[in-house]
Amino acid sequence: MSIPQAAPLPQSIRPLRAPNPSALTGTGTNTYLLGRGRLVLIDPGPLSEVHLRAILAALDPGETLAAILVTHCHLDHSGLAPALSAATGAPIYGFGPAHSGRSALMQSLAAQGFPTGGEGFDPAFAPDHLVRDGARLIFGDIEIVALHTPGHTGCHVCFGWGGHLFSGDHVMGWSTSLISPPDGDMAQYMASLDRLASHGWTHAWPGHGAPITDPAHRIAELKTHRQLREANLLAALAKGPATPADLTGVLYHDTPPQLWPAAERNVLAQLLKLWQEGQITADPHPAPGATYSLKYPHPG
Repeated sequence: MSIPQAAPLPQSIRPLRAPNPSALTGTGTNTYLLGRGRLVLIDPGPLSEVHLRAILAALDPGETLAAILVTHCHLDHSGLAPALSAATGAPIYGFGPAHSGRSALMQSLAAQGFPTGGEGFDPAFAPDHLVRDGARLIFGDIEIVALHTPGHTGCHVCFGWGGHLFSGDHVMGWSTSLISPPDGDMAQYMASLDRLASHGWTHAWPGHGAPITDPAHRIAELKTHRQLREANLLAALAKGPATPADLTGVLYHDTPPQLWPAAERNVLAQLLKLWQEGQITADPHPAPGATYSLKYPHPG
């Protein structure tokens, strides 16, 4: 899919940072104002009166918001959208309601009561306008392409403006992404990385952290990181059956213990990918507390 080629001037991108630092958000959620005069905003951020006032104060006299684009339905990205829309009259654009875009496996697990994991999921998120994959959104002289990039969540969308990629939580420089089933799906995440790698982005503007000046290199790093984690996980299972909690202690032994619950969700996501691919089994069935084994273990 072609990407609009006319790259905007850097001064046409105005980043703002929400006051919500944490272990999972880094220094806070990034909000981006695009253009001049009639602006487009990407990711309003968490429900915060302070951040709402900061966004409104960032508008120059006479400027208005044409649209509010939301990359995904986590509260640190979507929470402020209704209040900002009410304050400015700008409609909200997103891939769909909170549970949209999930793979068949994740839909099935959610229907069985598989617990939502840990990053402030926004179940009430409901955009005014649905943004489908490949949609071209035109607001005056701003033309944005939407790329459905499920993985971090099923409803995750990245936005391209010229050579600039607004990558939400899919591609970040300061950290890897949390993949937390059934909201997150590792198989979808890896496929979305491959898709983003096929475009010649000049910069990536993530949902958290600093801009990325070599997106191709960073995307390759993220893919290699996940492949290494998968290889280490398979090596651990070669020593015998294990639960996600067991494997977290092995694979994330150098990670601060307070981050182990999030790390365990990543391990679970990797296990579910391997189970889908037929490389491992789950006893009694794929779940957080299941015991996972290599399907074809090498004879000892």
